[in-house]
Amino acid sequence: MKIVLVSAVALIDVDGRILLAQRPAGKSLAGLWEFPGGKVEPGESPEHALIRELEEELGINTWASCLAPLTFASHSYDDFHLLMPLFACRKWEGTPQGREGQTLKWVRAQDLKSYPMPPADIPLIPILRDWL
Repeated sequence: MKIVLVSAVALIDVDGRILLAQRPAGKSLAGLWEFPGGKVEPGESPEHALIRELEEELGINTWASCLAPLTFASHSYDDFHLLMPLFACRKWEGTPQGREGQTLKWVRAQDLKSYPMPPADIPLIPILRDWL
């Protein structure tokens, strides 16, 4: 089974809320809420992929030194296995905006379970709740 490496981030604002993005119509898992991020391209580190994705998807800039490794997800879907490091980030420049049609929402850690998420993201919720 093919392994797909995706890098994701829990952006945490000054009020301790986490940013979720809703997958837009037309994409797989449309309508589900997820942590921002994306596929790691050949030759990229997970950190640099995340920096690139945050600029492309949300219009914000951050640095590798601001990405703290938190945990990871490992989940088998029907046609691939997802390996997804999750970083925490509290420092970036700019205001996150959905540049690819996604809706954004700042959510308290204890409320994350109220949002339908892809199966790989669900085990990350209690880790974030305990960490924050």
